[in-house]
Amino acid sequence: MIRFTGSIPNKCTVAFSGGVDSVAVVDFLLNGRKEVDLAFFHHGTETSAVAFNFVTKFATERGLVLKVGRLSRDRLKEESLEEFWRNERHRFFATFDSPVITAHHLDDAIETWIFTSLHGESRLIPYSSGNVVHPFLITPKKEFILWCNRKKLKWIEDESNCDVRFMRNLIRHKIVPEALKVNPGLHKVIKKKYL
Repeated sequence: MIRFTGSIPNKCTVAFSGGVDSVAVVDFLLNGRKEVDLAFFHHGTETSAVAFNFVTKFATERGLVLKVGRLSRDRLKEESLEEFWRNERHRFFATFDSPVITAHHLDDAIETWIFTSLHGESRLIPYSSGNVVHPFLITPKKEFILWCNRKKLKWIEDESNCDVRFMRNLIRHKIVPEALKVNPGLHKVIKKKYL
């Protein structure tokens, strides 16, 4: 079951990638009679171009407003590619007057906690940061997948999500499974932090 914390306004913008998480969140909010706009960030990659086509079709079929952001500068020498993309996405989201809802979920929170712990300062994804709100941090990703499968919703898979050269993916695919062997209740431990 999809659960959220805090409140979600009747009119909101959803950070929409076309992945299972954001498709589930948009459908969940529309099902709850929310008025939803979509915000897609184009990273300037082939994968992003494929996602853009999917997202455009998704928005058109549902009569939703789609706002598109693009890279505004070159990557700084000290920025990793992941940091660069994240910084540019947040720059785009900061241009909205209203809150931008993301589909970050409990599994993302675990990955962030592990990532920051390995860098000496364990942190969780905050409920909000500026105008960006993460209300679904108590929902495991599997619930988004179940929602979409049950409702026969289509989504796209970003093939770069399997590339363990990216630190987030290395943590997701290699470290989290091992961490769950040490503490099978890790989802409960992190979820409690948000309740």
